[in-house]
Amino acid sequence: MDIDSASSVVLQALTQATSQDTAVLKPAEEQLRQWETQPGFYSVLLNIFNNHMLDVNVRWLAVLYFKNGIDRYWRRVAPHALSEEEKTSLRAGLITNFNEPVNQIATQIAVLIAKVARLDCPRQWPELIPVLLESVKGQDGLKQHRALLTFYHVTKTLASKRLAQDKRLFQDGFLNAVFERLKEFLECCRQVGPESTCREKLEKTIILYTKVLLDFLEYHPCAFIPLIQRSLEFAVSYVFTPAGEGVAFERFIVQCMNLIKMIVKNEAYKPAKNIEDSKPESLEAHKIKTAFFTHPTLTEIGRRLVSHYFLLTEEELTMWEEDPESFAVEETGGDSWKYSLRPCTEVLFLDIFHNYSQTLTPVLLEMVENLQGPTNVEDPVQLLMKDAVYNAVGLAAYELFDSVDFDQWFKNQLLGELQVSHHRYKLIRRRVIWLIGQWISVKFKSVLRPLLYEVILSLMQDPDLVVRIETATTLKLTVDDFEFRTEQFLPYLDSIFGLLFHLLQQVTECDTKMQVLHVISCVIERVNIQIRPYVGCLVQYLPLLWKQSEEHNMLRCAILTTLIHLVQGLGAESKNLYPFLLPVIQLSTDVSQPPHVYLLEDGLELWLVTLENSPAVTPELLRIFQNMSALLELSSENLRTCFQIVNAYIYLSASEFLQNYGESLCQSFSDLLKDITNEGQVQVLKVVEIALKVSPILGSHMFQPLLPAVFRGIVDGERYPVVMSTYLGIMGRILLQNSSFFSSLLSKMASECRQEMDQLLGSVIEMWVDRMDNITQPERRKLSALALVSLLPSDNSVIQDKFCGIISICIEALHDVMSEDPETGTSKDCMLMSHFEEPKLSDDEEPPTEQDKRKKLLALEDPVHSVSLQHFVYEKLKAQQGLMGDQGFGVLMETVDTVLVRQLQEFLQNL
Repeated sequence: MDIDSASSVVLQALTQATSQDTAVLKPAEEQLRQWETQPGFYSVLLNIFNNHMLDVNVRWLAVLYFKNGIDRYWRRVAPHALSEEEKTSLRAGLITNFNEPVNQIATQIAVLIAKVARLDCPRQWPELIPVLLESVKGQDGLKQHRALLTFYHVTKTLASKRLAQDKRLFQDGFLNAVFERLKEFLECCRQVGPESTCREKLEKTIILYTKVLLDFLEYHPCAFIPLIQRSLEFAVSYVFTPAGEGVAFERFIVQCMNLIKMIVKNEAYKPAKNIEDSKPESLEAHKIKTAFFTHPTLTEIGRRLVSHYFLLTEEELTMWEEDPESFAVEETGGDSWKYSLRPCTEVLFLDIFHNYSQTLTPVLLEMVENLQGPTNVEDPVQLLMKDAVYNAVGLAAYELFDSVDFDQWFKNQLLGELQVSHHRYKLIRRRVIWLIGQWISVKFKSVLRPLLYEVILSLMQDPDLVVRIETATTLKLTVDDFEFRTEQFLPYLDSIFGLLFHLLQQVTECDTKMQVLHVISCVIERVNIQIRPYVGCLVQYLPLLWKQSEEHNMLRCAILTTLIHLVQGLGAESKNLYPFLLPVIQLSTDVSQPPHVYLLEDGLELWLVTLENSPAVTPELLRIFQNMSALLELSSENLRTCFQIVNAYIYLSASEFLQNYGESLCQSFSDLLKDITNEGQVQVLKVVEIALKVSPILGSHMFQPLLPAVFRGIVDGERYPVVMSTYLGIMGRILLQNSSFFSSLLSKMASECRQEMDQLLGSVIEMWVDRMDNITQPERRKLSALALVSLLPSDNSVIQDKFCGIISICIEALHDVMSEDPETGTSKDCMLMSHFEEPKLSDDEEPPTEQDKRKKLLALEDPVHSVSLQHFVYEKLKAQQGLMGDQGFGVLMETVDTVLVRQLQEFLQNL
């Protein structure tokens, strides 16, 4: 392809390829595709995208075609590979100038240069790195930035190369020079000053350099080892010594801190516990780190972190005064530690303290000692310093466990600090209550909890909003702690809960309301039913808050969580919330409503606990189930909760529920079973099993379409044990509690399989006996024995032929369920339940839900828990003996192994 003559033709094709009209677009794309393998095509593309006078879209497309061509035709071995002559020309053209005015195109050019570099640099393209370095040093801001952008993509690509020689060349070409370049740029920052227009570009350049370093360290830690010493010297110098004054800006400091942190905590730089097992490179890195982090260096870093970087800034103090809620939320941190200075500083402090605690603990304790006693409210510097030091003690709580007697410090020093009511001392009141929250799960005696609740009660009435919000957060940490005792908290519950509710009403920001709601949820969850007398106001307020938060789905999630704990705390009394609760569940679980994306998981959980605590079904509660069909179609990670909801409806009111929704539910299950995992299949079948347990007749009828597959699974010997166990559980229920339906099902399956009913029944019994070991739950094992022995008495030759197998299952189950009664000394069926008793609970135990009570009452009627297997087997054998006569029965018993007969006699001897 002649470049001069082809340029206009290719340009026209590219122009047409940017058209919105497919009649123009498609032929142009086809023409360009045909040219991809033509010599000279990529040289034409290079000329087009380097021509800044042409349309941006056309140039953009030219870059993309060039980039795709590198992937397909640049390698020597590729079909239709580019000639070496053309590649040489293209490489030279790509780095002739770095003055692309359009950011998006500049980025794409940088990426494609990096693609070529990965294949050709340094062997075929040795001049690339030197040209880039020279351009970066230039004075033209645009060229400098574009060259650096290219540099970034090239270095990132070259850093990922695996060959040792390539890695070495990369280190020699760029990384060894990076610190000198950074120092030059930082000095430029000092010269131009913060207001200069060049300053922004310089800062971006510096950040790009540090990002390359960080990426290389993250992905190639061993190759980075030769750079550890210089990296630490450079970062520590600019962050922790006067060298950084006037030049170090926030994002650069964050990058430097991340560099130090990643070196300090990198697992590749730590020797194994057994030194002999350590890799040589790990020992080398550890040696470099140990030599660098001397006692004086660590002391200076520790002091500087606390006394300089931990200090609240003027900007933060202004925010506290003018926008206290935003300040309180900002202080909670989050996932921003990589990018924001304060959280980044705190994470670095933690990592260094963790790795060098022996050196840094005395340094921090000395700083604490110097600040003992109340601080002069007229001395803002000392107030800020105390805030910073207490912050450090809170962050390092776990490391300081053996070095600080926190209980004594709390009683002798911190309590007094909390009683200083001056408005300037709010800094310390807020920090101390935060500090207590950090230590509560580390070292805080249970006997001091009532004193702490007194403090919380007082600070929840503090004039400063930030102090109140921080106190609420510490309360959450306190009630979340494993040493929390409800009885200690109950005397303060009424007052504290009222103040929490008042705080919830008072704050206006969504994030703050969410924070307070989480505290309220936590309190309700821990005190459970004890909350009932105090929730009236909250119950009245939540509908209003729900309405106000229509545009704030995350706040609505927090409301749903609160409602979940509220329903659990109220138990059966939660029915009074239905006018508000049920529409909330309806909206949150309706997949046709956009908010369901945020609300579904919590909405389903609320739906489930509402059912579990419902004393009786209502038409409105039943109506919500209309949402379920679409939810089951989703087959999402919430499927398990959906099945639990279905089960809860069955336990609540099987007849009404199945009559209303049984048919549609069965259809949903049929669709699910076509494409579902074995675990999912078990979940579906368990619903059927529960329906049969609660209502054998109605359950058999409603789920009839699913039962042939269960029957076939048993006969065919389903290979997955848990599925087979569930199949046998379902069939056991039908055989034992709906025998006429079992007969009709057997007849239908015999017709379908073209077998005699007796022959098919024999196959079922044989497989049941063979796969009894698949059943691990004692209830199902007893059910199998009850079901199979219920076939007796029988003169059916097939049943008599399988008699030995039936007896062996009965004996297995008797071994499972029979235990010695300590009162009488005789054996009894340990699964029998004779009456329902409300369990006696300690303060920390959760009371049974309404569903727990329903399950207990159901168990009293369940043959597994109401029929003695020992007696049932005895009666059935007596009836078989009566049917066959003594002689015939004796012959039948001879088919049973003598060891089994002896065990059977032992079980039945006292009857």
